[in-house]
Amino acid sequence: MGVGSGKWHRCRLLLTPHPSRLTLTMPGNLFIVSAPSGAGKTSLVAALLDADPHVRKSVSFTTRKPRPGEVNGREYNFVTVDAFERMRAQGEFVESALVHGNHYGTSHQWIGARLAEGHDILLEIDWQGAAQVRKVNPAAITIFILPPSYEALLSRLNSRATDAPEIIARRLHNAHEEISHLIDFDYVIINEDFDQAAQELAAIVVAERLKRPRQSGRHQELFKQLLHPPQ
Repeated sequence: MGVGSGKWHRCRLLLTPHPSRLTLTMPGNLFIVSAPSGAGKTSLVAALLDADPHVRKSVSFTTRKPRPGEVNGREYNFVTVDAFERMRAQGEFVESALVHGNHYGTSHQWIGARLAEGHDILLEIDWQGAAQVRKVNPAAITIFILPPSYEALLSRLNSRATDAPEIIARRLHNAHEEISHLIDFDYVIINEDFDQAAQELAAIVVAERLKRPRQSGRHQELFKQLLHPPQ
């Protein structure tokens, strides 16, 4: 389904390893997913989180007003501008950015604790935040979501009943600059067919878990036994 097709839904992902085969015994991976507004980032992330219990999304702080159906502490931690500024001054954010006139920030304490527990953490942030996080954690895995066309992006933004025309115009204006930063990302997914794009996002997560350093860290005894068998 294209971005403007109207068929936005959560799908069942088939590429996630069975939970019993994944032992969280080393620091987890940090995934960053970015996209211009209307590319389908939020829907794809939601599908991944539904299917994979080992991925946890960091809930950002924002000064944006909640949209209908959003719950404080679930989609975002909604705070005032004054509260956000105090948190930033106290060094509580690993990244923060002004996006479409609203402030967004990510708690470094929460991320550090979850990664140390062995969980994979996903940040749904813009390119500015991604650049800040990479400076702190160069090993972060970055993924950029693209719409299949400008027309599809425009259709998706116009289908939102919650955004005023001036907000839509601002998002379209910013989309070109946002997309220009995809060269800084490790992976690019074109969200033309939602199910396929969701499978590709899940495949990236699985592939990163299967890299040799990760596998050898999780299965130290097995690697030791097979690499150095009894004589």
